[in-house]
Amino acid sequence: MSKGLIVSKVLPDSIAFEMEIEPGDILLQVGEKKIQDVLDLHYFTSEDEFTLIIQKSNEEIWELEIVKEPGEILGIEVDEIGAKGLKKCNNNCVFCFVQQMPSGMRESLYDRDDDYRLSVMQGSYITLSNLEPEEFRRIIDLHLSPLYISVHAWDPVLREKLMRNRSAGKLADQITMLSEAGLTLHTQIVLVPGYNDGEILKETVENLASFFPSVQSIGIVPVGLTKHRHGLPGLRTVQSEEAKEILERGECWQKKFRARTGKNLVYFSDEFYVLAGRAFPKDEEYDDFPQLENGIGMAGKLQGEIREYFDLLPSIIPQRHVHIVTGVSAADFFCMWAGKLAKVEGLQITVHKVINHFFGTTVTVAGLLTAQDIADQLENLHGDYFLIPRVMLKADEDIFLDDHGIEWLENKVNGRAILVENNGKEFLEGLLGRQLEVQDIE
Repeated sequence: MSKGLIVSKVLPDSIAFEMEIEPGDILLQVGEKKIQDVLDLHYFTSEDEFTLIIQKSNEEIWELEIVKEPGEILGIEVDEIGAKGLKKCNNNCVFCFVQQMPSGMRESLYDRDDDYRLSVMQGSYITLSNLEPEEFRRIIDLHLSPLYISVHAWDPVLREKLMRNRSAGKLADQITMLSEAGLTLHTQIVLVPGYNDGEILKETVENLASFFPSVQSIGIVPVGLTKHRHGLPGLRTVQSEEAKEILERGECWQKKFRARTGKNLVYFSDEFYVLAGRAFPKDEEYDDFPQLENGIGMAGKLQGEIREYFDLLPSIIPQRHVHIVTGVSAADFFCMWAGKLAKVEGLQITVHKVINHFFGTTVTVAGLLTAQDIADQLENLHGDYFLIPRVMLKADEDIFLDDHGIEWLENKVNGRAILVENNGKEFLEGLLGRQLEVQDIE
């Protein structure tokens, strides 16, 4: 028998609950097919009727005849993505963020995964450099799409140099193979000055664009450097003049690609616009926001949503002082909106630009702020509210990167936290302390 997958949770009132499946049980097979990972589990159990073979904690083998309604879920969560765990990254990128983190943080933050299953399920970026031929065949046979691929450079020699991996130079053939199989690909380039900028960047962008419509987006983000780079290659961040030049070239690419494909195709992270001192593009310039989780278009999307609801704001509310906590990059953006929201009588807004001492002052995005840095830079709030974007917290738990929780921060600053997602309606409701009555907004 296969090792299988270990059940970590069974949802109440689900099929699995009714069949007396319990945490700790091992999922072995569906019919004659062995369950090696979550893709097998989802794929093999998608039918309305199947036989599930499990091993109980007392090592008994159960064969369960499962019948479910269309769209009904089995109701099982597992503790690992696969029987062999996550596929690990075998690169040693010169800009690897994990290698720039201080010691003493929670263990999961040091995991360097490069797993194609997480890419298709969660939008995680992968490099393709650790995949065996049979894994490429599986991706194609199961039509696993969309995939999110870290490219960085098209030139094979330079890509090997950037990723310090002799297997990294096969990208062109891999992209060609996946594209010919009809898969949808979203790609990213981490821009490292002196390595993959200038004509190298142009070559990379144009080669990727030639694979449209398979390649649906090309995201470009500046390299992130912390103060914890001891023993790592000497790199520098993107400078203001470089950001201006990159955006100017990027606008030419966007104009050309929109004429050819109907979309901008290449998109730049919000940090580029901050570095260049440029206004964020309108939300329509990001098309369907294909790389929002990559920090590309977050400000533009939020801005468009705030404008959509702006006319619905009340003219007066009970006295309320709300503090907006953000990083250096987004501070001016929120200061601008705080000024516009002064039209609501009774609402007082203070924007706090929190400097990142934990990772270093070159790290300016809100998502990498820690509770300790926030606490150190917020004065006593006297019970006022403060907004915390969920992007600062662990995905499945209200914990900051330094392992402090929301309650710890509330006690430190003597304030009450309001957690908000990155959308305009929730942001405004957090400020107002009330829901917006939305009717017939088109």
